Amino acid sequence: MSGTTAQPTPPSRTTRTRSWWGWGWADAHPDDAECAAMGALVPGTLAHPLPVPLVRDLRIAPPAVTPPASLAHLVDSDPGQRASHAMGKAYRDIARALRGRPGRIPDLVARPTDEREVADLLDWAGEHRVAVVPYGGGSSVSGGVEYRGDAHRAVLSLDLTSMGRVLEVDVPGRAARIQAGALGPDLEDGLRPYGLTLRHFPQSFEFSTLGGWLATRAGGHYATGRTHIDDFVQSLRVVTPAGTSASWRLPASGAGPSPDRLFLGSEGALGVITEAWVRLQERPSHKASAALSFTDFDAALRAVRAVAQSDLSPANCRLLDAGEAAMSGASHDGSAVLVLGFESADGPVSGRLGQAVDLARSHGGRRDDTPYAQDGAPADAAVGAWRSAFLRMPYLRDGLARMGAVAETFETAATWDRIPELVEEVRREVGAAALKASGHPATVNCRLTHVYPDGAAPYFTVIAAGRPGDEVAFWDDLKAVAGDVLHRHRATITHHHAVGRDHRPGYDLQRPDPFALALKAAKGALDPRGILNPGVLVD
Repeated sequence: MSGTTAQPTPPSRTTRTRSWWGWGWADAHPDDAECAAMGALVPGTLAHPLPVPLVRDLRIAPPAVTPPASLAHLVDSDPGQRASHAMGKAYRDIARALRGRPGRIPDLVARPTDEREVADLLDWAGEHRVAVVPYGGGSSVSGGVEYRGDAHRAVLSLDLTSMGRVLEVDVPGRAARIQAGALGPDLEDGLRPYGLTLRHFPQSFEFSTLGGWLATRAGGHYATGRTHIDDFVQSLRVVTPAGTSASWRLPASGAGPSPDRLFLGSEGALGVITEAWVRLQERPSHKASAALSFTDFDAALRAVRAVAQSDLSPANCRLLDAGEAAMSGASHDGSAVLVLGFESADGPVSGRLGQAVDLARSHGGRRDDTPYAQDGAPADAAVGAWRSAFLRMPYLRDGLARMGAVAETFETAATWDRIPELVEEVRREVGAAALKASGHPATVNCRLTHVYPDGAAPYFTVIAAGRPGDEVAFWDDLKAVAGDVLHRHRATITHHHAVGRDHRPGYDLQRPDPFALALKAAKGALDPRGILNPGVLVD
């Protein structure tokens, strides 16, 4: 085949330490003073922040199983490693860790380096009733990387990050073969010498892997066009207890149901994704951005719909309601803010940005006379403020959690005809439930993260005073109220954060019954002993 074969790119290493209990880097979390300052803005929170949890304070039982000598070099029983693989990074995970209740801690953490070792670990686990939970960067926010229950003798967290290399790059075909354990920065570093990019940048980019994106059908940062990881897949290799599935690398095929579609979004319940051929793009060299404000949120929705239904294809078309705009610093006058951005590897994009701005203005959008930010020039203040807040927000959420506040997000997608009422009812009903349960008003903000010609993805932020010591149940109650509203409007239970265990009730209602039967049959055929991520997608 024509192309360029890359020298396998080793994963990069850093001296920084990941937080075992919270988001991202341990040294990036708010200190006690910042936590207290944030808590003071939320009525009903604690007077002082909860202490940062320590692994040594957890009750961690000895492993219930011992691997054979042939696998011992792949397996780690260190308490710190086990604790850091016990949960994802959802609010309910953070709250449990802060209270010293992280749930079932895996007995062992395994780090295979090739497919043969993955298969050997699955064989051993099947023989000894050991549940296997595939693990990438651990950034799951839907309960996708933890074990719940007691049906298995032991739990093995299967960490794929030692399989994190860019193996091959086909420059003419703009594609690459990459191992599933590649973290976002390592993946892009491996492609950069070729002037290519996967162009998939979720908020968790720094702390999530290609395999995790594939297993959860992740959405990237870009608001239109190819943004879901599904759009980039040419072929997959997946190790299952029944054998290895290797689909052909093709630009397209009409040969029956796609084998890749069986595993995209399967969350490790059907097999372990080990590598993929993915479609690449040239790195953009032309960028332009602008922000517009709206006094009427419904008018802003109409503006966004007009842009989404045009052929302009902005890279960013993110609408922040007044509360979200104020919280990010994008607006301070009660206005909603529309952030627009364009990029290209081929030529200037200011013309397309101008057309999008004109469309938004025709629906009541306001913009001052600041020149469009482009090609490395300083961005609009609102654009820069939003971007900074976007990257910092998960750390601030953890700081609020230390103050006993509930601070979490959830997202969905629905058709345009349902969006206005859906957004209004979520705000009203979740806010009312929080007030009733805590006695304090809650903040319920909304932004649109992704837009399509036929609909959009609303993303909600909820901040409320929790019930001390009962924060997880409080959030679960609010999430159930939100789920009822979504189901009532036939909005998806998740647009890009996967089903995991937290979204199972909504997913069970959303999927057709015949599909559920087929999925259960696939689970039984590929994982007959039921060891792969039990409780995810099907029972």
